[in-house]
Amino acid sequence: MDIVDGGRPRPPVALLGSWCLTRLLLLLFVFKVFVFPGPDVTSDVSVTYQGWYEVLRQGVFPLADVTWQYPPAAALAILSPAALPFLDYASAFFVLAFLADLAVLSLLLSAGARPGRTKRGAWVWVAGVPLLGPTVYARYDVMVTAAAVAALLAGARHPRLMGALAGFGALLKVWPALLLLGAVRRRAWASAAVTVAALASLFAVAMPGAFAFLTFQGERGTEVESVGALVFHVGRQFGWAGRVALNYGSIEFLGPYVSTVSTMALLTSVAAFGWLLLWRLRATRFLPHTLADAAFVAVLLFTVTSRVISPQYMVWLVGLAAVCLGFRASRMTLPAALVVVACLVTVLEFPLGFGHVVASDAYGMTLLFARNGLLVVASLAAARELWRSTAPPRVPLPPLPDQATRARETQPS
Repeated sequence: MDIVDGGRPRPPVALLGSWCLTRLLLLLFVFKVFVFPGPDVTSDVSVTYQGWYEVLRQGVFPLADVTWQYPPAAALAILSPAALPFLDYASAFFVLAFLADLAVLSLLLSAGARPGRTKRGAWVWVAGVPLLGPTVYARYDVMVTAAAVAALLAGARHPRLMGALAGFGALLKVWPALLLLGAVRRRAWASAAVTVAALASLFAVAMPGAFAFLTFQGERGTEVESVGALVFHVGRQFGWAGRVALNYGSIEFLGPYVSTVSTMALLTSVAAFGWLLLWRLRATRFLPHTLADAAFVAVLLFTVTSRVISPQYMVWLVGLAAVCLGFRASRMTLPAALVVVACLVTVLEFPLGFGHVVASDAYGMTLLFARNGLLVVASLAAARELWRSTAPPRVPLPPLPDQATRARETQPS
């Protein structure tokens, strides 16, 4: 909060007003008071999620459905609308997504009031989320992002809490495990390991098939919005013989060379992990914002190298970018800005222009190249800034003197 003449904090009226207006608009879209153009993004909640809910409430995972590709704690997100029994399933889910959004804003505002912090992060969240359209409230990713933001803001001050939240987040949707990359205290890693082990054991005993998602994930192909898919969008212009089809819950390319591109995506993910490991070994300066910066870089790298880049993945990046920019000293301003712009391009390609994307026409390809290009540039820029700020170059050793110089130095004066 800003400080007025009397020393009293002044509420951020513009920020809160912007959040209220944009979130009201999102609620009006998901409740269909207004109709958002393009495919109905809320059907995932009213059809898919609610179908899983009916199975999960019986104490088993939906093993007969290959679209169930989530870690076991995702069951908690799908079952969460039961906490609002006075609403129908979809309405309750939208309200809970809205509350998760509010929780993130509250966390960012609270953190922004500390010394060395700023409200820039809250502005990133306020501006970035609505650019994605109603998809934000029609997926459970905003709930996962809330857990991730809470973990990063706990950070170095509460390493055990940070580790527990990261571990819980990893059992919701895997990627929050990357939050631990920049953790320097063993207590954070130990807490995460204990949390994952305890919850995983509980789910394995209580609900059969808790880890079947690993098989389903491994059999996925190349989704049409991913970076690797650009090869096939271009290839279709030159007679590539493959096709687009619904496969494992997403629209994917099927046909010649798809498995090769999918394998290459996996190899680039391995290369990204190798770079992150090298950074971790070389890093010598861990500043208060390094934990958040490292998490942002890691999730960016694994997003652009993934076989799938669903629109809701952008919520993760907006949340992590917001945490980074909450620190005055963070150097992630440019990557964060690129992510926010990529959110705008994302809503243009899904749901607004998804038919063009599936058809691989000029408009659809332009949107995909723009969105994915922004994410690739953001990844490279963020990785560069992380390395420069934490892993300074080695100081070269002075050159060895040649024999003539050594001879002169050893002659008596």
